[in-house]
Amino acid sequence: MKLYLNNFVLGEFNPLRAIVSAPLFSFSVGGYTIVVSNHMFMVAVATVILLIFLPIAVHPKRLLPKGFQNLIEFICVFLREQVARPLLGHSTDSFIYFVWTMFFLILTLNLLAMIPTEAIIYLITGKENHFGGPATANIWITGGLAVTTFFVTHAAGIKKQGLRNYFANFAPHVHWSIMPFIYFLEIISSLIRPIALAIRLFANIVAGHTLLATILGLILVFENYFVAAASITMAVAMSMMELFVAFLQAYIFTLLSTLFISFSVSQEH
Repeated sequence: MKLYLNNFVLGEFNPLRAIVSAPLFSFSVGGYTIVVSNHMFMVAVATVILLIFLPIAVHPKRLLPKGFQNLIEFICVFLREQVARPLLGHSTDSFIYFVWTMFFLILTLNLLAMIPTEAIIYLITGKENHFGGPATANIWITGGLAVTTFFVTHAAGIKKQGLRNYFANFAPHVHWSIMPFIYFLEIISSLIRPIALAIRLFANIVAGHTLLATILGLILVFENYFVAAASITMAVAMSMMELFVAFLQAYIFTLLSTLFISFSVSQEH
């Protein structure tokens, strides 16, 4: 009987369950049915948090900010002076709001993913639910963020240099015989950049949450006090690492987005 239960647990345990998208509810608009998933819901929650609580946190403006306001202003100044300005130079003020938005949105999504919303609701209500989850572990969401960077990048370049000069600068100062080859490489490179952005964020979040779920799942598989103690200890350590990764991945995505924009607004890109 115990062997049967162990096999049942092994068969039912799925570490990917914590990261897969699950439908929450649906509604119809103009004859079309729109299904809202848990990841879409978390994006909406993150957006509301940023739109409502972030302005409240930094208001009123103080000569000497303190507490959470000091943290927010420190991050904003760091991103402007240490990330954007060395790359964008005089164009920093034109794109700094995009840089801030990308960083805080990704960071908020990553931090919300660390809250076991589904488990908390289950403990309170006793009902299965799918609220919560890591939205940045969804390739469609990270892809959407990357595509946004893609369009902002090329729109900025076209606005800065004009359509003709922008595409002409894809292969500046090269011999006409190799120009088609250089153009082909540059076009492929511009298409690969958003793909790399999306996959990098997606893969890191998926790996972290899958590993964390696997470590905690060992408690159910082995049903041993020693394994439980070791799993909980490792889970706490991994959670601290995930907190660091949440900030790191938001920073890397923002840094690379800023770098790509700087390529487009320069005369030779």
